[in-house]
Amino acid sequence: MGYRELVKDLEKLKNPGKAKIFQRFFKTGKGEYGEGDVFWGLTVPQTQSVTKNYLQLSLEDIQKLLEQKIHECRWSACMILNSQYKKAGQKEKEKLARFYLKNARKFNNWDLVDTTAPKILGDYLFDKDKSILYEFAVSGNLWERRISIMATAGFIDKNQFKDTLKIAEILLNDKQDLIHKAVGWMLREVGKRDLKTEEKFLQKYVSGMPRTMLRYAIEKFPEAKRKKYLAK
Repeated sequence: MGYRELVKDLEKLKNPGKAKIFQRFFKTGKGEYGEGDVFWGLTVPQTQSVTKNYLQLSLEDIQKLLEQKIHECRWSACMILNSQYKKAGQKEKEKLARFYLKNARKFNNWDLVDTTAPKILGDYLFDKDKSILYEFAVSGNLWERRISIMATAGFIDKNQFKDTLKIAEILLNDKQDLIHKAVGWMLREVGKRDLKTEEKFLQKYVSGMPRTMLRYAIEKFPEAKRKKYLAK
């Protein structure tokens, strides 16, 4: 079974009503961040149920999935990549990470980025040169910028925070709300492990930080402390 069979199995579960809901939720309208993304209306469990039968697809077939306009096809490719990476040896992990970076712009909605960047790049780049993430952080492409900060979730899990903080600093003036949310989220994750480190960053940048970013970063703070930060 290959790429064509997987697409056909996904298509059998099309739900036009849910597709309309998903297209609104993922902002697929003209001028929105997900402009042009097309949904078939499958739930995540439905997509997972189909995809589990195709986890051994070749990179050539995964490439074809990523080039599909249908969101669920690209989501399926994400699941397969995650599964293959998790089971891979070091040489195969390098191959998969390079494949991921080559196709970075095809992970073109926030769920596709968030489900893959931490597990693949966050693992692979942990003990390697991370300059590609800094290149992505100043990219004109929204999804590369989101990858740059979300990949650091893998570093945070191993109590390495410096790249999260450096990339967060680069993205402080980003114009996209999706980046504000992602940066705030990663700062919050830093704080779960090292509150002093998060607060040191916040105290330095709070006055110029986008409010959405700040709200995400301080979401778990006690109410009194949250109000103090929001008042700055």
